[in-house]
Amino acid sequence: MISVLTLVKNRTDHLNNLVEGLRRSTVAPAELVIVDMSDPPVPRMVADFPITLIRLETDGLPLAQARNLAAASAGTDRLLFLDVDCIPGSDLVAAMASALDNQDALICAEVRYLASGDTKDGDWCEVSLKAAGLPHPVRRFPACGLAREPNYGLFWSLAFGISSAAFARIGGFDEGFTGYGAEDTDFAFRAREACLKLLFLGGASAYHQYHGVVDPPLQHFIDIVRNAQLFHGKWGVWPMEGWLESFVNRGFVNRSSDALSIIRHPSMRDVDVATCPRHQRF
Repeated sequence: MISVLTLVKNRTDHLNNLVEGLRRSTVAPAELVIVDMSDPPVPRMVADFPITLIRLETDGLPLAQARNLAAASAGTDRLLFLDVDCIPGSDLVAAMASALDNQDALICAEVRYLASGDTKDGDWCEVSLKAAGLPHPVRRFPACGLAREPNYGLFWSLAFGISSAAFARIGGFDEGFTGYGAEDTDFAFRAREACLKLLFLGGASAYHQYHGVVDPPLQHFIDIVRNAQLFHGKWGVWPMEGWLESFVNRGFVNRSSDALSIIRHPSMRDVDVATCPRHQRF
């Protein structure tokens, strides 16, 4: 038995595809827990497994708080976190449940990236998703089974499993990280401190639905700077290196080995310039 947990903010189409993926699973989840931060709230959904819809009123994107709320609301002792833009493959629920039965670990599932139009109007099948999805260029997963990953900086929160006991042992996500950025790397580092293995699960994928992105994510500039400062204070290293370097190169921040300060805030024009073309997946 495993609980699937997701967060949603104004992505109802993505959520519908996630739920449809769970409906097509070879083994249904024990439940789906949805933390809804949308404007307006998402409608209640019906499936052949229980769905719990929890409303979190917020103006921002408090990912740490929302994930902790989802975990606290789960009714089983195994948790599969899926970002709302991920469609679970038919074998993912069963594979993650089995992996957590046999491993006291933090387990990342492989995510393959889709292009614009691959899930248009909800018209998709897993065969087409497998054919279209591209692997992440940096994270390497085994063809099947589990592989130990020594670099905890490669943990991703898109699709991961953990037992509720291990989640509690880590202390959940640190809600000092408000908004977007670094809360997932901090979670992985604390898993490392708790001697929890980081494993990559191959052979059962989730499929990342296309959506427009801003690179670097200037729409989250304040969150990223604040959370980077908090992370550095805890761990003595900078997270989100690529984004921070982009902020430096664009003249938004100064950064040294131990300090990060804002020079100017991005304008709407800056955000528009950083918006990626529609064909870009990563």
